[in-house]
Amino acid sequence: MSDATAKKEERRKFQAIRGTRDLLPPETELWNRVEQTAHEVFATFGYGEIRPPIFEPTELFARAVGGETDIVSKEMYSFEIRAQQVDKLSELRTAVLALHPLRDDPLAPDASIAWSMFQTGVTRLIGDSRSAIEKGFIPQSVENKRCLDDLEQALEQVSPLWEQYVQSKKESVGSRLDLYVGHIHNALNALQLGEEISLRPEATAPVCRAYIEHNMQQLPQPVKLYYIGPMFRRERPQKGRYRQFYQIGAEVLGGTDAPAIDAEVIEMLMTFFDKVGLQGATLYINSIGHNADNCRRGYVAQLKSALEKVKDKLGPDSQRRIDTNPLRVLDSKLESEQAIIATLPHIADHLCDECKTHYAEVKRQLEVRGVLYQENWRLVRGLDYYMRTTFEITAPGLGSQNAVCGGGRYDGLVELLGGPPTKGIGFAIGEDRLILSLQESGKGQAQQGRDVYIAWMGERAYAAAIRAAKDLRSAGFSVELPPLEQKFGKALGQADKLGAKYALILGDNEVSEGLWTIKTLSTGEQEKLPEPEVIDFLRKQKNVSS
Repeated sequence: MSDATAKKEERRKFQAIRGTRDLLPPETELWNRVEQTAHEVFATFGYGEIRPPIFEPTELFARAVGGETDIVSKEMYSFEIRAQQVDKLSELRTAVLALHPLRDDPLAPDASIAWSMFQTGVTRLIGDSRSAIEKGFIPQSVENKRCLDDLEQALEQVSPLWEQYVQSKKESVGSRLDLYVGHIHNALNALQLGEEISLRPEATAPVCRAYIEHNMQQLPQPVKLYYIGPMFRRERPQKGRYRQFYQIGAEVLGGTDAPAIDAEVIEMLMTFFDKVGLQGATLYINSIGHNADNCRRGYVAQLKSALEKVKDKLGPDSQRRIDTNPLRVLDSKLESEQAIIATLPHIADHLCDECKTHYAEVKRQLEVRGVLYQENWRLVRGLDYYMRTTFEITAPGLGSQNAVCGGGRYDGLVELLGGPPTKGIGFAIGEDRLILSLQESGKGQAQQGRDVYIAWMGERAYAAAIRAAKDLRSAGFSVELPPLEQKFGKALGQADKLGAKYALILGDNEVSEGLWTIKTLSTGEQEKLPEPEVIDFLRKQKNVSS
């Protein structure tokens, strides 16, 4: 590599990783406004903010989201973290995995040496691993115990086989030996030397984990929590969808499953959307009953039967879901499947009496609160712990994938994660998609500007300008104080570029007279005011404009 090429490589430009992006001003002003609105609205409904970690044990999401879902099996960013004490154990495993005593002639001198090293290495690794588990250096998991037991059993079987193979050179014995060695390699690879953790793809499971861990069931119930922050999924980037994306969500845990709770959660959500100025938001609701033969489980059986009859007319994904999760077929967006799906059984016709009553009361409670809704029988959730109320909000400007928020009741999740039986309901807003919808509608035109630009000239005026900037900022105004003296025309030009509303003009005359010049940049009007009256003037103008 030439020096020129090397220097060019050193100077290469770094870019944000695909699926991520920088949020820059003035757009971040809109993000801050949306998030501040969430803080304010949720607080009026009695919610407190929770900030769970960005990464959690992978198993938490596998259990909560579903190990077979695309989110867990394909989209999570997962990695293993290890204690320093297991570095040597990791090196030993790597060395043992590099050995395979059957690669060469078993009668060759090197083969016996390789076998001895392999056997000794596996034996030592089993012992060191059990010791590390006792000391807590590697996970004390059922999987690790099973791996070590499998290694011991395989080693007991493989040792006499090696002697038999060396003596007989029979191919059948060699095949069995190779099978056991492969089994040992698989067990070694499966041994977890560290804790597997994942960047959170969603926040409901972490919130439920925190509820259990901190014994929040001892608090007055229900516990109302909300969160704002980044989530991570390795999915195909597209409009409004990123690999690092942001969610605003809320959860109500504990207490009862009274329909009024469901209705109030939805009321709060629609209040928030109204406050941020989201136009054209449409609320869809449904009930998916509960997981019993006389309710959802019975419906799923009938749905599967109906799908089997039209299986040949469905696409590959829907055909696969007939066996794995028939409810997910109802989520299909394929145009060719819509007419078929329209003929399928509706879950509302298969709800048990108790779930029907609950759903009817949720709708009544929404009507009492003045919340408009539409029913959507295809609005379902695929996991067993979801039950009864489910809802979704769509917004314009997002194309066919127009959902900006989804939520529902999940009374079995806390118990699934090791907690006590606990009622639960919540939602998650896709903040990226909400911002995009606001921008598309013209409601999110964020403009970064300054309230006041201080145009000062002369040393005496600079001291006054510093004092003025401090006082104005203390009063809550955004102020731009140029570090260097500027000519009057240049100062006003810079103020205009920065989007300032007013220019505070300070020169020797203003300082001597004690009268400061305020210029309204949108109209060109200006007036002289005593220093103590400047802040009052700006406050009055701000109230008039708002």
